[in-house]
Amino acid sequence: MFVRILKLFQWIKDSISLQILKSISSILFPSLVWRKESCQKKIWLTFDDGPTTEVTSFILEVLKAENIKATFFLVGKEIEKYPDLFNAIITDGHIIGNHSYSHKSGWSCNNFTYFNDIEKCQKLMPENKIFRPPYGRISPLQIKEIQKKYKIILWDVLSWDFSLNTTPQKVKKNVLRNTKDGSIIVFHNNQKSFKNLKPILQEIIQALKNKGYNFCTTW
Repeated sequence: MFVRILKLFQWIKDSISLQILKSISSILFPSLVWRKESCQKKIWLTFDDGPTTEVTSFILEVLKAENIKATFFLVGKEIEKYPDLFNAIITDGHIIGNHSYSHKSGWSCNNFTYFNDIEKCQKLMPENKIFRPPYGRISPLQIKEIQKKYKIILWDVLSWDFSLNTTPQKVKKNVLRNTKDGSIIVFHNNQKSFKNLKPILQEIIQALKNKGYNFCTTW
């Protein structure tokens, strides 16, 4: 019971920190995209990490079955491991974005290393113009430099599919409760999240369709 309480407090702390970060960064760095301004029922579905065996193929199958497109923020070293999956994402008409080469946090490495890691990934997708920082962790100096070349895409709906303390149904409830016009939703394209993602991804997409939402990939 004590362990569960500690985990709950950590989840609350992380959630509050994210909300504070959004509020401050929106004022100081209006170029950051947390949510797309829209008066129409348009939303942006995104997947972080990968490509990953089994997981990426599953996501692509669901998206194809539902006839929608999404944006995949991919990790360079995983692209090199699974080039066929990388090509499958592009062939299916989805948008790709830079999620760094080795998934470094901008808060725990120096700027030189961080920028080089981004550019190493960019060499694998030279036409790309969008970037999402791993973990959403990025410093003011990093923002100032990166925004010269990329549109920095964050999110307003975090699915929490990666959390060890959640369940597929909690993920579903969270996404459906918090999505609104212009929302950017983030799921994860990795093994850690797969047990929570697999049972409910298609259900979530269908529920969002039933609410009248259209899925966009124009950034």
